[in-house]
Amino acid sequence: MSGFVSVPGLPAPGRTVVMGVVNVTPDSFSDGGDWFDHEAAIRHGRELIAEGADIVDVGGESTRPGAVRVDEQEEQRRVLPVITALAADPEVRSGTVAISVDTMRAAVARAAVGAGAALINDISGGQADPAMIPTAADLECAYVLMHWRGHSATMQSRAHYEDVATEVRDELARQIEQAVAAGVDADRLILDPGFGFAKTGEHNWDLLQRLDVLDPLGRPLLLGLSRKRFLGTLLAADDGTPRPAKERDDASAALTGWAAQHRIWGVRVHTVRPSRDTIAVMDRLTSGG
Repeated sequence: MSGFVSVPGLPAPGRTVVMGVVNVTPDSFSDGGDWFDHEAAIRHGRELIAEGADIVDVGGESTRPGAVRVDEQEEQRRVLPVITALAADPEVRSGTVAISVDTMRAAVARAAVGAGAALINDISGGQADPAMIPTAADLECAYVLMHWRGHSATMQSRAHYEDVATEVRDELARQIEQAVAAGVDADRLILDPGFGFAKTGEHNWDLLQRLDVLDPLGRPLLLGLSRKRFLGTLLAADDGTPRPAKERDDASAALTGWAAQHRIWGVRVHTVRPSRDTIAVMDRLTSGG
């Protein structure tokens, strides 16, 4: 599938990259409020680095289904102090670890890169803010372009597909074309198929099993599968109650192993050490030495 290609400005460990999540929000589905305080968020980011994160992804806006957007000033207030502090970490300064900003706003992305971020993780793929793609081109940094059909408040109403894998591929292809035409270096693009965004659980499973359909796009893939709702449904209690988000980490690590086995470029996770351990095991099994 996507392979372990090098993306300019990002670590290239020769295995599946692990991106650890720091949600500086009160309402994220997976850990809302845990790291809302700046000091707690900075401490958590450093813990993720100590556990082996290659990238630390700092976000200040929840994108769970139904989430209400915060304004630009509040988003910057949440993320910039955290990015500034983490960018001073020795591992980041040496280039072993990179900082990412999870945002759909060009102004937030520009400020975050100025504070030390090396990657813009835009779940809208440039569709939420018309200034985002030109900004990414101007900043000449790595850019995650995700498959997206609309904001959290309405995205699940758009979860209609005849063939989810081919439609995601075709829509991503159009997004890539627009980004490159606006001046984004194709070598800096990373694609995210958008698991859980305008997709049902069955769509997620189908897409996950058919990621090779995305191969013609020619860019590395980042999979955001950690703690997603479709895992909670799979692991539901006998009465049908979904497994709570924080109790889905074992299943998330299993999907990291699947990604490593298929040479997927990266995974975005909430707990880093289980994913690093899983990747190490899969690498040993497949290397034969």
